Amino acid sequence: MNLNLNPSAGSEFHRSILDAMPYPVLVLEESFRIVDANSAASQVIGIGIAEARWQRPGEVLHCIHSTETQQGCGGAESCGRCPVRASIQRAFNGEYPPRQLVHLIVSGPERMIDAHYLMTIAPLSFENLKLVLVILEDAHELGYVQQVLPICSSCKQVRGDGNGWQSVEAYLSSRLEIHCTHSLCPECAQKFFPEYAHALQIHTEGDLPPGEAKSAAL
Repeated sequence: MNLNLNPSAGSEFHRSILDAMPYPVLVLEESFRIVDANSAASQVIGIGIAEARWQRPGEVLHCIHSTETQQGCGGAESCGRCPVRASIQRAFNGEYPPRQLVHLIVSGPERMIDAHYLMTIAPLSFENLKLVLVILEDAHELGYVQQVLPICSSCKQVRGDGNGWQSVEAYLSSRLEIHCTHSLCPECAQKFFPEYAHALQIHTEGDLPPGEAKSAAL
């Protein structure tokens, strides 16, 4: 396949857009091989874009399964269960896989390392060629992965960066883009609204029996 995606031969505008992105970006062709990448990706994988070209993602990210067979990334039995490969294939089929948090075991300089990435994968068309765009974000830097969450035993506020404290709702919204809605657990419903406790035990209004939806919303 003749893919003329070399930065020196391509558009300077295309190159400037890729390199302006702060997150690692890989462009893959249909055999899952890298045909282009940005400077952020080069810094993460530790090699230049020219050297990364025609390797597969698991090989440049040092996934331990990529060394299990001579075929490299995609050749091991466990690769058939890899959520990254599954999402890339969906993108080649024209779908837009949901953004997902993926866990990779990678080989570090002295030991195996658990790596967590927030991965965005999307189909890309270039000169009638089917390509896929892969964007990697370090989940640790984004606060998606935190084994111990400091929380006040009294008021239940969460300690964030800089030792500042905030509500659980504010923490989830700022760190994970999760927006909370409020309801009542069965115990609190019985304590504060005993007359509506039965209706409030049903979590969604759409599941309420006829005639009880209005009471549950009060």
